[in-house]
Amino acid sequence: NSCPRCCPSTYNSTVSRLAFSFLLLLGSLVSVIMILPGMEAQLKKIPGFCVGGTSITIPGIENKVNCDVIVGYKSVYRMCFAMACFFFLFSIIMIRVRSSKDPRASIQNGFWFFKFLILVGITVGAFFIPDGTFNTVWFYFGIVGSFIFIIIQLILLVDFSHTWNQSWLENAEEGNSKCWFAALLSFTVLHYALAFSAVVLFYVYYTTGDDCTEHKIFISLNLIFCIIISIVAVLPKVQEAQPSSGLLQASLISLYTMYVTWSAMTNNPNRKCNPSLLSLVNNTPSPTPAPGQAVQWWDAQGIIGLVIFFFCTLYASIRSSNNTQVNRLMQTEEDQGLAADDHEAATGEDGVRRAVDNEEDAVTYSYSFFHFSLCLASLYIMMTLTNWYQPDADYQAMQSSMPAVWVKISSSWIGLALYLWTLVAPLILSNRDFN
Repeated sequence: NSCPRCCPSTYNSTVSRLAFSFLLLLGSLVSVIMILPGMEAQLKKIPGFCVGGTSITIPGIENKVNCDVIVGYKSVYRMCFAMACFFFLFSIIMIRVRSSKDPRASIQNGFWFFKFLILVGITVGAFFIPDGTFNTVWFYFGIVGSFIFIIIQLILLVDFSHTWNQSWLENAEEGNSKCWFAALLSFTVLHYALAFSAVVLFYVYYTTGDDCTEHKIFISLNLIFCIIISIVAVLPKVQEAQPSSGLLQASLISLYTMYVTWSAMTNNPNRKCNPSLLSLVNNTPSPTPAPGQAVQWWDAQGIIGLVIFFFCTLYASIRSSNNTQVNRLMQTEEDQGLAADDHEAATGEDGVRRAVDNEEDAVTYSYSFFHFSLCLASLYIMMTLTNWYQPDADYQAMQSSMPAVWVKISSSWIGLALYLWTLVAPLILSNRDFN
């Protein structure tokens, strides 16, 4: 018997998360297409479409569309604004949904055609928003939302690394332990090697200017913090309280922290402290975007950011963790294990599994928090696609800004603190059950 027949609500909830994530990824794909270089020029070739476009006259068709708005960073802002509003709306609707008995649970798990129409409607309306102060105000919304989402990404990576480590340890106990332990050791060494190599490269290329003191501080502090969490992860007391904790998780978090550090430094408006990879290869100064110049998002840190984003979004859609601290941080119900009991209880004497609804008593994840996370993800994808650039006063150019630097660095510090808390919480709160 397949899982959809034996555990329909778990199946439906997973499908629902994947479907909502697909809507987010679809909107992200549209945003990527809109910001591709040369898109505006291609649209202007369409007869009667863009203002200032081709002069070919077609009866009944006039050049009425402002293609400056429907492509470029302005279109990304509006597309992501629509997605953020869509998911925030569902986050509000799904507040305090406790079980599948709640009528709102059927909205969560059904009516997909109407949901798609709502998203399309909000998107169309977003493109009628006049420029004014919208771009500047929405930039700061993006800064705040992305700050929170970077922390959520790190929490998801903590959860993934815990699950990964625990799974391979269980495989080692079942057989061929040398092979599994060698694999764990190999990935741990690889993560640390990449993180250490990144630190060396950061010191070589991102601290050469006279005004790069901040970069030296950022790199040094995060290196020290990564060493601290690595030591704490293998302390005997921590190992006793959490046998599954280890260097694999700490190495992955250290590598992600170095990525966030690099991403932050690439937003420094001082080009002497922020050389592009192209300028390093060609040994030439990094160019500053000129007024009216299209934003180029497809640099290395942007592409890596998109890859991590897609991975975390997919993982958030299918995750089922038994890590208590992470579940509390992610607002996931801690009684997910009841699903396994329901499987056993649903098996009759004849060996046939009966269909049960294991969300009648409690949902397996917070619907509201899931949508709120996708809302934040919409803001994060917006900032990533526009390189965290800030619109200037007359909206003619996009510029790097120090607020983006501090947002990323501070989010890395908070994320490290949260990971440290997942390690020491069972020791500090010894009267609480963390199993």
